[in-house]
Amino acid sequence: MPARVRLPLLLASALSSALLTACVSTPQPRDSAAGPTASLQVEVPAIERPAGETAAWWFRDGAAQAASRGAMAGRARNVILFVGDGMSLTTVAAARILDGQRKGQPGEENRLGWEDFPATALSKTYNTDQQTPDSAGTMSAMATGAKTRAGVISIGQSAPFGDCAASLEAPLVTLWELAAASGMATGVVTTARATHATPAATFSHAPNRNWESDSAMPAAAKAAGCVDIARQMIESPYGNGPDVLMGGGRTNFFPSDQADPEYPDARGRRADGRDLIAEWKRRHPGGTYAWNAGQLAAAPADGPLLGLFEPSHMQYEHDRPNDPAGEPSLAEMTRAAITRLATDADGYVLLVEAGRIDHAHHDGNAFRALSDTIALSEAVDVARRMTSADDTLVLVTADHAHTLTFAGYPTRGNPILGKVRETNADGSVETSTDALGLPFTTLGYANGPGYTGASGSQPAGPKSFPHRPGEYLAATGRPDLSLVDTGGPDYLQEATVPGGSESHGGDDVGIWARGPGSAAVRGSVEQNTIFHFMLQATPRLREAMCAAGRCNSDGVPVELPDASALHGH
Repeated sequence: MPARVRLPLLLASALSSALLTACVSTPQPRDSAAGPTASLQVEVPAIERPAGETAAWWFRDGAAQAASRGAMAGRARNVILFVGDGMSLTTVAAARILDGQRKGQPGEENRLGWEDFPATALSKTYNTDQQTPDSAGTMSAMATGAKTRAGVISIGQSAPFGDCAASLEAPLVTLWELAAASGMATGVVTTARATHATPAATFSHAPNRNWESDSAMPAAAKAAGCVDIARQMIESPYGNGPDVLMGGGRTNFFPSDQADPEYPDARGRRADGRDLIAEWKRRHPGGTYAWNAGQLAAAPADGPLLGLFEPSHMQYEHDRPNDPAGEPSLAEMTRAAITRLATDADGYVLLVEAGRIDHAHHDGNAFRALSDTIALSEAVDVARRMTSADDTLVLVTADHAHTLTFAGYPTRGNPILGKVRETNADGSVETSTDALGLPFTTLGYANGPGYTGASGSQPAGPKSFPHRPGEYLAATGRPDLSLVDTGGPDYLQEATVPGGSESHGGDDVGIWARGPGSAAVRGSVEQNTIFHFMLQATPRLREAMCAAGRCNSDGVPVELPDASALHGH
């Protein structure tokens, strides 16, 4: 990548030899991707919970969990975090089987792109104020090292949802901001809007995840000094902001009097008249803006890149081939990002999010959720081929779970989207039935729009995508699925409890890791520990923290970074 702005306070002093020596003077063991590593113990104050929890306490506690598992042994030059939004363990298992069955296998023996990684752990996903979390609070935990409330973007839990003034007093520096300020390249890739909760948590701070453009903000919040997420992503004071930013949501970046280049009837959402795409181009004179797959393919491979491929979210993978102008796949965007970021001598930090797994689950549509999970697997395969486990830490996880269920006793190789068939004692296979004598599917949802009662938009019985129900009537019983194609892309799995949208689940999600420092990824950890796995395993980031006086005597970063110091304000 071309040289980026080095921020004065951090890099004029933080990378001086004396400070670096102070940071790394404690001998560190050699990293092993799978073997045991030396642990360091960090003192964490005993508090009354949850009343005593603060951002500083969460940060130190996460540092302790990572250091005790040996994350400080890492020698990563690069870090890639893959997030399957809503990718529950049930989603992983079902997608694994579907992927295998699409390849002509029974499916159960198949492995997704991350399932051969040597290290695994479980992540506890609750927010500080919710048992079942949302994407804003969960990604903020992974991005900043401190758990926080539902619905807020990279601010501490001291700021209530929607409170602009309080949020301005509680910003939490993210790993991407720390990397950009330290001279590393940074990238953000998503299939959701680039301003949506997960990508937003990398380079923005807001008390309300919905403040994606200025038109979505109340006047009082703007008057109090809060700035919309799109502007923050483009104007970040950390380095030059993201060197690569790709996803959907382009209408949040241009004004309401400007037509969308792909859909002329769509207009920008900005009320302030600003064209943030043009502003990005001025800030990155050697960069390229692309809004379709052809432009991305033709973009130079050695400069900054902004890709905004839809007015809102990008297409589901199943629907992507029908996009009028052509959309890149998640794997293609991953390849484009790594190609550019890898040219930086100081290394890079990259987020890749499969954002629409979550949306398909909310729609009660397992077909699209699993197809987008398989697309994430293909993106991970690209990263595995393009990077080395010697210098690149790759983590794959989810921000939260969903209520997808995996039930019955289907025979080996039974179509995962089909109806349950069991093997009898004599070896014959027949369709299973419930206590009413009706067939049922392997996959279902605990709640959501697949509820079989009549709604304002579809009659009683099986539902099909998209279903915007309005009012529901009580179901009188399960439908007979004997003649229903439950494997079709638009079939909605049955939901036990009616809902306009299926909900998140509160269960743990998986973490899979490969590369320097990955041996620390084991056991059951709080979700904010993922930040500390990445930070502690990357010497350049550790050194920046220690140079700023945020480390203990063992060189472990244990104190929250100072935002004002990092961007010189």
